[in-house]
Amino acid sequence: MMRHSPVRVALAVVAFSSLHSGAVNGSRVCGSTPGTYQTRLIDLRWDGADPSKGNQFATFAASLGNGATPLYECNSQWPEAWAGWYEGGNSSIIWSDCIWTGAGSGPDKTVSFALDWRTKIMYMSHTFACSDKRGSDGLATGTINLDLNCSTTTDSLSYCVPKSNTAAGTRPSVLVSTKLLGQISPLNSNAEACAENAKRYQSWRLENWHRQFVMPPSSLTPGVPDKTPSSDTGPSFKLTNLASNGVFNCSTAPAKEKDHVFEGVCESMSESTTTTAKFSFDPQLALLTVEQHWNCSPDSIFDAVGIEFMQAACDRNFNSDVFTCTSDPVWIGTKTV
Repeated sequence: MMRHSPVRVALAVVAFSSLHSGAVNGSRVCGSTPGTYQTRLIDLRWDGADPSKGNQFATFAASLGNGATPLYECNSQWPEAWAGWYEGGNSSIIWSDCIWTGAGSGPDKTVSFALDWRTKIMYMSHTFACSDKRGSDGLATGTINLDLNCSTTTDSLSYCVPKSNTAAGTRPSVLVSTKLLGQISPLNSNAEACAENAKRYQSWRLENWHRQFVMPPSSLTPGVPDKTPSSDTGPSFKLTNLASNGVFNCSTAPAKEKDHVFEGVCESMSESTTTTAKFSFDPQLALLTVEQHWNCSPDSIFDAVGIEFMQAACDRNFNSDVFTCTSDPVWIGTKTV
């Protein structure tokens, strides 16, 4: 089994724990007022690009867990010059999902993060079912200001880890709060509800990721320039807007590949005519870009763009050259909150 892009592994442990009593596995108490939850950051690591290998990527890795047991593994990778923002801009930060390890169960459906390397701020989000309101989901977000010690190895490779602040040289245990942005409730598909949606934070849940490509069994991970698949279907997936509960079925458009970047369309599963969605996927960077457009009325037009470092796992049958890529559900954010 392999992933779209190789990521150097470093360790961190972050524990999500509800401040409310009575939360059960797979859900949290949302309450009538915004809920507050805590995250414990124990360790993390950032590695710069390796110029000697022609590698332009910086990597960031973390583990999320309950005590010493890792429940999620979080990785992200982007060209170092981008500093965590798409093409080095300041409008689209790159989000990444945290993959469940299978070691236990937790109260969250998805756990995600983004890293602004310029300011050393880590943004975190998690979605979960509301145990006190059947059928509703919650979205909570928070930030961590990273206090890092950065060094260079004898091979001139740069890396950063949390600073030590004890006589024994141990690293600090940092707590950060995440707060509920609100319960995700559906909106009617009329112009008034469409305009109301513009006031909500836009994000999506991606499910049923599927992609197939053909490469010799001994090939390395796709994304290495000299290892391009001989054929590739591009991705297809289900996309749910968490601000409005609007659902789309997305698929790569035939012959829609430009400069090795796939382009796709998303078909709305509702009768709404006020919104459209599309996506692009760059397999060399493992970056998925989702764009949704709303035309509520001549006076109410808006767009949302989310970018995800897509870590779908790719597997093949014995002695087969057909790789099939799938993924657990992931959350795709837009702006930082």
